[in-house]
Amino acid sequence: MRATMPCLHGHGHGHGGKTTCAVASCLALVTFLVVVLDPRSRASSWLLSSSSSSPRVLSPRSNRGSGSSGGPLLATSTDGAGGGSGGQKSTGKEVLFRGDTGGGGLDPLVSSLVNSDLGDDDGASPHVSVAPAPSPAPESGFDNAPTWDGAVEVMPLMQRRRDVKLERLELGLAKARSVIKEAIRNKDNRPPLTDKDHVPVGPVYRNAYAFHRSYLEMEKLFKIYVYEEGEPPVFHDGPCRSIYSTEGRFIYAMEMENRMRTRDPELAHVFFLPFSVVKMVKMIYEPNSHDMSPLRRTIFDYIDVLSTKYPFWNRSLGADHFMLSCHDWGPYVSSADGHLFSNSIRVLCNANTSEGFNPSKDVSLPEINLRSDIIDKQVGGPSASHRPILAFFAGGDHGPVRPVLLEHWKGKDSDVQVSEYLPQGVSYIDMMRQSKFCLCPSGYEVASPRVVEAIYLECVPVVIGDDYVLPFSDVLNWPAFSVRVSVTDIPDLKRILAAVSPRQYIRMQRRVRMVRRHFMVNGPPRRFDVFHMILHSIWLRRLNVRLHGQD
Repeated sequence: MRATMPCLHGHGHGHGGKTTCAVASCLALVTFLVVVLDPRSRASSWLLSSSSSSPRVLSPRSNRGSGSSGGPLLATSTDGAGGGSGGQKSTGKEVLFRGDTGGGGLDPLVSSLVNSDLGDDDGASPHVSVAPAPSPAPESGFDNAPTWDGAVEVMPLMQRRRDVKLERLELGLAKARSVIKEAIRNKDNRPPLTDKDHVPVGPVYRNAYAFHRSYLEMEKLFKIYVYEEGEPPVFHDGPCRSIYSTEGRFIYAMEMENRMRTRDPELAHVFFLPFSVVKMVKMIYEPNSHDMSPLRRTIFDYIDVLSTKYPFWNRSLGADHFMLSCHDWGPYVSSADGHLFSNSIRVLCNANTSEGFNPSKDVSLPEINLRSDIIDKQVGGPSASHRPILAFFAGGDHGPVRPVLLEHWKGKDSDVQVSEYLPQGVSYIDMMRQSKFCLCPSGYEVASPRVVEAIYLECVPVVIGDDYVLPFSDVLNWPAFSVRVSVTDIPDLKRILAAVSPRQYIRMQRRVRMVRRHFMVNGPPRRFDVFHMILHSIWLRRLNVRLHGQD
């Protein structure tokens, strides 16, 4: 049966190369009219603007940028993770993030749970402190360690009235934490959980039993509120094809989601900011201008509207909110608001720890290049005995990694077939199907759609790069079905891959086939597919935060 992808959105195109100057000029005029004629009407237009372009430093004692200009914020931090706390419409509240990884591994319950020190601090600290992003990212997650020191706490320092609904939400999350912790301790003493669709088992998981228990708890409890403010195409829309398709597919699926989406924000555990950076680049960015301030102002003003209309952003300074972007500029654009950068869950394809990606709170989003709505032709491949090529790569010479790969291997070995462009008539997909290992070097940014392409085609992925946090590494045991090679080891690629015995390779390829269901794009989404795995990663990071029910 053919897997078709119903998607009503338009399609993204790169870095805005097809956006004309005329369109940009019209948008600028519209922005001017909106701001000048009715500065309070920003919530009714998808193009939210600002009257200032000056960078601002966030104030540690209030929620948003201070002053009347509302310009884009430059996140400042001493910990290298970016951002801080900041500015406008003070609510008389502060939050204290108490937790420090100290550069060590992340908490053994999930990789997003920080080893917190919940000591005798009376909450008098006047600032927000967050642990720096480790680099390179630690390999930890649902492992066998039985201990857990607690989650990062977000608490008001000026307590007024109780928020009973929030307390009820936090009580449910506390019970879920306890259940998952128990599953970690007892994975070897319990039979696998029953499930009508899929029972996670085997070495492709760090702890299959704990993951399954967590997934079932998510399905039972997790509720997401999607802010309705904002108009397409910049909001509630996104690309459904191209290398940015994960962004648009998630937005579309979230708009259509009924099971875990709630229309009542009082019942939500997390809040989704439904903007598309790809659409911003296409509609707002002026090509070749190298000026991303309009994109940053759009995000800043959008959060400004939400934090004025609703209490939820202010009560947590964004810690229970998430954004999602597959565009290379997603991390930079997110720095428009210091709390979005430092506190919120950022779901990013560009999961680069050297650029502030923090795996304890951010989510690595798979980059999936969908060329059509029919997935079947992009899935499946022959067994190891019908793959005569040891390793294969074809792609553009850009970024810091690929030139090294091309220098050492381009056209030099029939076993390691590396090239920039394939000869006319040679199929890229057929070459991947003929190869045992598919090389996945970083380009300008760390993520590569080749990782998922390889998994789809049952070719063992070889990830080449040093700072990339692999998707779903909280629960997936990537070394069981992939190879990771540092940039310095590129000259030894053939030796490293040839050392994998035929028996070991057969096991790895079988595991690639097993794990593929977690990267499949389905319409509508199905349990344990990529949409639900993204939600599960967000769920884990929400478990990482405790909001105190005081207002």
